[in-house]
This record gives sequence, structure tokens and C-alpha cells, in this order.
Amino acid sequence: MLPVLLAFECSKTASFFGFGGVAAAMIFANLGAAYGTAKSGVGIASLGTLKPELVMKNIIPVVMAGVLGIYGLIVAVIISQNVVNKDYSYYNGYAHLTAGLCCGLSGLAAGLAIGIVGDTGVRCVGQNPELFVGLILILIFAEALGLYGLIVALILSQSSSECQSN
Repeated sequence: MLPVLLAFECSKTASFFGFGGVAAAMIFANLGAAYGTAKSGVGIASLGTLKPELVMKNIIPVVMAGVLGIYGLIVAVIISQNVVNKDYSYYNGYAHLTAGLCCGLSGLAAGLAIGIVGDTGVRCVGQNPELFVGLILILIFAEALGLYGLIVALILSQSSSECQSN
């Protein structure tokens, strides 16, 4: 009796949730990456007008924001490879949706943090170069938010359940 209770129904509509996870991972992670890149890019451009020699040294926030989009791409590819047309349960669909949302929203939050810190931080480094190490540490902790989402999403994406036999 217990295995029957733990079995989940399979449906052709369950894959909708799996593909929703693919879309969520890509959309939200890339929104975070785009915001982080744009916001910190404005700060770098402002810094470049006064101290152009510091531009390449302070490009790090843009690179870190771009990595968030890669996290979303990794999760989206893994989930899309696991979504199948046959024997795909609602449990699998919900797990993949949750994985995509976890990675995507974590990437969005990290991108917001990187953008704000990057914009203000590179301007401050232009005024006082001793702040560079502190800026990098703050950016690392902001990037870690996206990495946590990636790790949890990878764990969730490997979760699966067998379909209930008819």
C-alpha cells in the first residue's frame, strides 16, 4: 500500500511545469545579469571619465554579473534534458519548476546586489583606491547568493519520482 501512496500521477501536462522551470531559470538569472551589468557599467563609465587608467581594474562587477546568466543557462539545460514526453510525473514537473525558480530568483537577487555595489563601489575606488579589496569582498558575497541558488537547483533537478501505474 505504501508504494502506491508514494507514486505520482503522470500526465502530458506535467511537462508544462518542467519547461516553466527552464524559462524561470533563464529569464530571472538573465534579468539579474543584465541589471548587474548595466548598473555597474554606469559606474565604470563614470569612473572612466575621471580616471581612465582604473577602468580595466574595475571591470570585475560586470564579469561577476555575467556569470549569473551562465548559472541560469546551466540549470535550464539540465532541466530541459530531464523533461520527457512519456513517464513524466507532476512531482518531476514541480521539482524542475522549483529548481528553475530557485536558480533564477537567486540570480536576480545577486544581480541586484552586484549592480548596486558595483556602481557605487567603483566610484568610491576612483576616489580612494584602498577600498578595492573591500569592494571585491562584498562582490564575492553577492555572487555567492547566485551560487547558492545554483547548488540547490542542481540538487532539486536530480529529484525524481516514478509514475503511478495504471
